[in-house]
Amino acid sequence: MKLFAFGLGYCAARLFARGQVFGGTVRSAAAAAEWAAKGLDAQVFPGRTLRHANVGLVSAPPDAQGDPVLRAAGAAIRDAGWERVVYFSTVGVYGDTGGAWVDENSPLLARTGRGRARIDAEAAWTAFGREAGMEIDILRLGGIYGPGRGPFEKLRSRDARVVVKPGQVFNRIHVDDIASAVEMVVAAGRPGAVYNVVDGSPSAPEDVLDYGAELLGLPQPARETLEDAAMSPMARSFFEENRRVRNERLRGLGWSPTFATYREGLQAILAEEGGI
Repeated sequence: MKLFAFGLGYCAARLFARGQVFGGTVRSAAAAAEWAAKGLDAQVFPGRTLRHANVGLVSAPPDAQGDPVLRAAGAAIRDAGWERVVYFSTVGVYGDTGGAWVDENSPLLARTGRGRARIDAEAAWTAFGREAGMEIDILRLGGIYGPGRGPFEKLRSRDARVVVKPGQVFNRIHVDDIASAVEMVVAAGRPGAVYNVVDGSPSAPEDVLDYGAELLGLPQPARETLEDAAMSPMARSFFEENRRVRNERLRGLGWSPTFATYREGLQAILAEEGGI
């Protein structure tokens, strides 16, 4: 696989570390130089040439005008003749199900502008694939965590707090399990499809923070209600939706998460970050 990543962000960096990313786009010449020093062909978006890759990875979110990659580079992607494009979406497209389980065949009930934009972007990429004769895989990701994105820095602060909303759960996915899912989907070579990329173990936020505190030997973080919490509108919006997401379709390809729950994931993060 020679993968070109539109958006050399957190997940693409992990794929690069696994030897899977050939090149990608960044937002500035300075960032391109930093990646070039690591041996990656980094190009300022939308990129100079795409012909040396055979698979595209799109992690850039939609903006007010739609999908920025399709808008700026759709013609170049078509001309490059790639085998497939992997598009990172979100399980947020399912909206609120009151905690009920969903899979890839469930209706897309997102009500937020962010969720609706993702639904539109998925449809746009699917239509592009049909028109260009290219396979499009849509990977709906749970809440991403991993080294540098774990709860430990928050827990080490003196005022660590956790919002508790009875019955609220979130699906999560370790960044390394996202990378292995991309590898599995591309290697399978099947017609493009939608896959939920989650660990299959939705959990309450207080459970995750409590376990992280236990690993650090710290007291449990203080509790606060959603009504009393000082949160950004975007952060608060995540608590307005509650669902449990299945991952059987991806498992059907032979994939299984290395970090089956947040417990294994947090243990691995702490070990990689050097412990306490």
